[in-house]
Amino acid sequence: MQTECSPALFDFAPVEGRRIVAAFDGGAITSNADRRVISGIVHMLKNGGRWQDCPACYGPPTTIYSRYHRWSGRSIWASVLAALVEATPGGLHLIDSTTAKAHRSAADGKGGGPPGYRPLAWRQRHEDPPRQRRPGPDPRLRHHTGAEGDARPAHGLLANLPPPDLCRGDTAYDSDGLRLFLAERGTTPVIPNNSTRKRPHPFDDRAYKARNIIERTIGRLKDWRRIHTRYDKRARNFASAVAIAAILLG
Repeated sequence: MQTECSPALFDFAPVEGRRIVAAFDGGAITSNADRRVISGIVHMLKNGGRWQDCPACYGPPTTIYSRYHRWSGRSIWASVLAALVEATPGGLHLIDSTTAKAHRSAADGKGGGPPGYRPLAWRQRHEDPPRQRRPGPDPRLRHHTGAEGDARPAHGLLANLPPPDLCRGDTAYDSDGLRLFLAERGTTPVIPNNSTRKRPHPFDDRAYKARNIIERTIGRLKDWRRIHTRYDKRARNFASAVAIAAILLG
């Protein structure tokens, strides 16, 4: 059920507005109506809940969601975030990973999974009674890419960013391949050595102390309920929620 309220209109600072106005058709964010829509989107992402329960002061719920969905499909939010990020010489990259819960409404896409596929009914192999274990791996129970380690997906993530002077990460990123990748880009890795290394790499523990900034940032991002728990089926909509939160936290 919708509730009445006084909308807290989100607005961009004048300088930011000039930089991101090109991402919207005709500078739509300069109108009060669109600022109200953006404020409604921010409200729902922060507080969670169903889109149909968005407070009436922000406008019709169908308008709030349709704008969010349409702008996500056009990568508007990612473009806004990119416009606000400036590459500066002597920069620093902090890298880390986290997990997000998935609500049942985020399971599968249109049409569902294959016949008999119930993602919430399957248990891990070690939790099944021995008589029910199938020979070989179950194709419907695959490890998430996160189980393969953090270093492998880090290549693609960092390749889309300008190379900084330093890159800080924890021991999960202690990979020879990642260290070589950073060195080829002119970046000094500030990554502690894994205890299993026979030949440790040089490590600056003083420069590593500020790495907790990324952990605190992730914690602030996950204060937003639609980031802490994924409700959207489409990955691009979930990525837009992260981009919007990063814009406001920045």
